[in-house]
Amino acid sequence: MLGVVGAVALERVVELRLSRRNAAWAFNRGAVEVGQRDYRVMTVFHALFLAACAAEPWLPGRAFSPVLAATCIVILAGAQALRWWAITTLGPRWTTRVIVLPDAEPVTSGPYRWLRHPNYVAVIIEMIALPLVHGAWITAVLASLGNALLLRTRIAAEERALGSRWTRKLARTPRFMPGAPHAGT
Repeated sequence: MLGVVGAVALERVVELRLSRRNAAWAFNRGAVEVGQRDYRVMTVFHALFLAACAAEPWLPGRAFSPVLAATCIVILAGAQALRWWAITTLGPRWTTRVIVLPDAEPVTSGPYRWLRHPNYVAVIIEMIALPLVHGAWITAVLASLGNALLLRTRIAAEERALGSRWTRKLARTPRFMPGAPHAGT
């Protein structure tokens, strides 16, 4: 039961190590960080999310559906693929924190051709699919709502930090869904 949650937790550890290395690289090149307080909240939220994914299936009355589990694992794998496509596209510029290189050109390749925030799309999908692998629908609902609130603040801070050049370059790129009307900046 805990295998899928454990695999995602391990993936998070790999992300955090890569992020730490990339942050050092960026700071050595004059990068600036914003939203440190929000990052701490997000870190705690994600840890609690993983714990809830592991705990809720043990509550009485939780039914396991092999079809739902298999579907959610496939969806989760797709989210992870999107996440790692975004990470590899940004290369050393990718971090879990909002760290911006002042004179860097906006990235418009890879998934950034179609989405301004492909990594956040992956997280949104994960907040739904991971808990539902084991029927943790309360976690899926509450985590999705909490994540929406966190992303609202995080994306606003990130887009401000990335600046007007980024805004102009990606103004016609939707935030979350290819082909969706873009809601400006």
